Amino acid sequence: MNPNPSESPTNNRFRNILLALVAIALGISLFFSSQTQTSANSLETQAQQSTALEVALSNGKPTLTEFYADWCNTCQAMAEDLAAVKQKYQDSVNFVMLNVDNTKWLPEILRYQVDGIPHFVFINQTGEAIAEAIGEQPRPILEANLDALIAQNALPYANSTGQVSQVERSISAAKNSKDDPRSHSAQVQ
Repeated sequence: MNPNPSESPTNNRFRNILLALVAIALGISLFFSSQTQTSANSLETQAQQSTALEVALSNGKPTLTEFYADWCNTCQAMAEDLAAVKQKYQDSVNFVMLNVDNTKWLPEILRYQVDGIPHFVFINQTGEAIAEAIGEQPRPILEANLDALIAQNALPYANSTGQVSQVERSISAAKNSKDDPRSHSAQVQ
């Protein structure tokens, strides 16, 4: 016999079913809330919301171009921080995302010598690439670089690219000149 009449097998069964339904409902709500948060920060969503490259290079605002891939674990790990940075700087910086798996971007991949991802190219207001950073960038580093980009200062945590001389042309022209002291065929008189 059951000493407590309120705990009949029917009551226990009802309580267990109710607990199971509540647990399932909580599990489903947690799943959907995590999916919503993740999709808002996902690389695909950010790429869809990014500025078109052509617009970014011509609208007079500085630009951060990110070369990425959906399969890149580092790119995915940075997605949440990048979403926050983009939200903070959206009024003063263009954010362009170019997927390296899309052959449409091959000219840009070659132009900016992308050989690892994520690869960030910092472009000034006139559309000139002035610096780059490769690999995972902590949020404070990205923000410091963006602050400097906006202020038109040297970027503290990026490799400067700037202009380069055409050394090869100068050397080959000098090799053909007998009067050039760098020419080994020049004779001393």
